Amino acid sequence: MKYISRLSFLLALVVTIFWSCKKDENKIYAEGGTAPVLSASAGSVIPLSFLSKDEVAVKLNWSNPAYQFTTGLSSQDVSYLLEIDTTGAGFTNPLRQSIAISRELNISFSQGQLNDYLLNQLVLKPGISHNIEMRVKSYLGNNAVPLFSNVLKFTVTPYAIPPKVAPPASGKLFIIGNATPGGDATGWNNPVPVPAQEFTQVSPTLYRITVALIGGKSYLFLPVNGDWGLKYGAMGANGSNNPDGDDFKLQGGDLISPAAGGNYKIEVDFQRGKFTLTKL
Repeated sequence: MKYISRLSFLLALVVTIFWSCKKDENKIYAEGGTAPVLSASAGSVIPLSFLSKDEVAVKLNWSNPAYQFTTGLSSQDVSYLLEIDTTGAGFTNPLRQSIAISRELNISFSQGQLNDYLLNQLVLKPGISHNIEMRVKSYLGNNAVPLFSNVLKFTVTPYAIPPKVAPPASGKLFIIGNATPGGDATGWNNPVPVPAQEFTQVSPTLYRITVALIGGKSYLFLPVNGDWGLKYGAMGANGSNNPDGDDFKLQGGDLISPAAGGNYKIEVDFQRGKFTLTKL
């Protein structure tokens, strides 16, 4: 009986080892691929003009990276990320433009679309020549097996466009709300104390203030102190914004302040239609 038990145990052990080996043999491993080769329809200078804003500025094409697996060529979907950055930044600029592309091996930009990326994402000054770079990153699944293409260099001169959000006709801007120091019992005392809650106008489209904010409360921007007729706030419902900065619009919802209270530098950029908060 003891002999049979031992024999059964050994048999089970052999089967287990065999099954484990079989499973290992069935695993599929990525063996890499070939970095995509990027090319462009435009030369080194990409012309941009408001008069031809709907015309194609540049069309980009890249080769299939042909990912290899132990079972052969990949049958998985390949994703791509096109990056546009200023020359010399090495694609580390936090303001670089990144465009996700699924499976396609090309993309086109109109002159107006590319101009918008340059002005409102890379924050390049209009009317001045700038050097930019583009590259494509290919990857599988959850950013697996990334491959980077060659880098293409271009010279561009973006043109000025109207601000995304019309700046206040008053030339002034104020912050109000229960996230600010100047609120009453409800936190929304209007008018607000000045100059403590009045922005400084840095340019016709840029306003800046340093103010103490209470964490997790609400606020708005007003063009006229004491007047609720116009306000600037969130794109969506009250408190739907990214607390560190987001897009904004005229007559928008209440903005939520960051969870951590303290002194913040707030910039409101009407040209880009974005506001940003920096904790000091």
